[in-house]
Formats: sequence, C-alpha cells, structure tokens
Amino acid sequence: MSAAEILDPRFAPLVIGHALLERLWTGGRWVEGPAYLAAGRYLVWSDIPNDRVMRWDETDGSVSVFRSPCNNENGHAVDRQGRLLSCEHRGRCVSRTEHDGSRTVLAAAIDGRRLNSPNDVATGPDGAVWFTDPTYGIDSDYEGDAAPSELGACHVYRIDPATGAAQAMVTDMLRPNGLAFSADGAWLYVSETGATHDPARMPEIRAYPLLPGAAGVGPGRRFATCDAGFFDGLRCDAAGNVWTSAGDGVRCHAPDGALIGRIPVPEMVSNLCFGGPKRNRLFITAHTSLYAIYVNTRGA
Repeated sequence: MSAAEILDPRFAPLVIGHALLERLWTGGRWVEGPAYLAAGRYLVWSDIPNDRVMRWDETDGSVSVFRSPCNNENGHAVDRQGRLLSCEHRGRCVSRTEHDGSRTVLAAAIDGRRLNSPNDVATGPDGAVWFTDPTYGIDSDYEGDAAPSELGACHVYRIDPATGAAQAMVTDMLRPNGLAFSADGAWLYVSETGATHDPARMPEIRAYPLLPGAAGVGPGRRFATCDAGFFDGLRCDAAGNVWTSAGDGVRCHAPDGALIGRIPVPEMVSNLCFGGPKRNRLFITAHTSLYAIYVNTRGA
C-alpha cells in the first residue's frame, strides 16, 4: 500500500507506490529546520526547546548531537558554497557556519533594532540569503528568551550579497514563517502562520514574483490555503511543485496552487527538505521525530 494519497493525477508520477514513510529518529520536543549537507552525506535538524542541533549520518544511520547549546536554532539551509545557514532564536540573528567550523553573524539588527527571532532561511537565485523574522522565539522562554519586539513588525528580509545589509522585502504578512524559491527563480513562496496571534488570519502560502535581478519582489498573491493546522516549512521540486508541511502531514501543491497529493505523517509536520545523493529523498521533521520517504522527483 502506498504511503501517499493521490488527490490529482498530477501527483501520481511524483511518488513511488511501494516507498514507505520511515521514522529515522525520535526523542525531541519540537524538531525543525532540516538541511542536507551533500559533502558529508548527513542531515542536520533543530530540537529547539532542547537547545541542540542533531545530526543523522546517511552512511550508517547513526544520530548524534551536532552542537549544543545552539542559541535555540530553528531553520537551516545550505548556501552555494556548502556552508550551513542557521536562524537563531536566542541569538536573534542569522548566522553561517564556515568550513572551518567558525560562526559568522550575517544579520542581527535593522537600523540598530534587534531582529525578533529569525525562523527560516533560503538562498535566492543570485545567492543572496533571505529569511523570515516572526516573534516565536521571543514570545516565551520555551524556544528562546521572552522579550518585546524591538521592530514592532515581522517581515521577510534579504541580505545583500555585496554589502551585507538586510532589507525588508515582504511586509504584508503578520507572521511570515517558511520560505522557498521556485526552481526557475521566478517566485518566492512564504507561509503565513499569523493565526497564532490573530485567529482571523487565514493559514496560507503567498507567492511573490521576483523582480529582475532577484533583488526584490512584486505584489504577492494567495497561492494556497490550509484546512489542517498551518503551513510551516516548505520546499519546491525541480518541476515547480510546492511541498509543504501541514497539520496532517506533507502536502504537495502544483504550480497553479492546486492540492494534488498528501503524505500522511503521524505527527504534526514542521518542516521538510530534499536530500540524498540524487536529491530524491524527502526528509521530514514532525513534532518529536525525523521521518523520510523516497519520492520520484528532485528538490529544486
């Protein structure tokens, strides 16, 4: 029996009928931010309340602590030089782990005011680092340090690769969360989880067209809505489909926004990423555990 639910014929070629969902590890409190580092053939992910980043070794399946304490890191990504990018809740910054293991802070403040608590991060078509900055890491002491927002708003920012300056690019969301770029570099997708602070706010993914040069975005539009909890982390595949976390598992939306399929997961899904030597293995963080399933597509 397939682990996937096909809701539209377009989903059938993207999944493997006999591929099963595997639980690779459990024991976290709220796990997030998976990122696959191809050079080492390992995956890292955050266990935010336990203030640690975990590491799964693809060569033997072993799990170890990658670093602890870690400033309650949340989202991760890998840049084009193979360096790990991290969103630090307690550090209230976006940092980069260099090849020698040292830490470089990429962004920590806007006009002298501290960031809220960077949540998720992605690299744009030109290599620029983009990140979301909701308040979840300062809303309580559970995933960071409780503190008032110095910015008074939650935006999506781009760090200019030439100057290192961070500038707000998306300002029409209440709590921007996960983000991803389409394979063709034409769209930025951002999940809205503002219903955690305003029940009237619709859980949705918004799509923003990238402007020429990828240094900004045009007006956004609603791409998809969620009727099972929230969209959180998301990734795009090479064909333009959007794979996203939700309360009932992983959902896949076609480029036109239609929900075409679902992979049920027994825990609330927080995030996901493509990995493995062929980029055809979907790694899934869900509440306390790390899962994986092989699919018939590749990450963008």
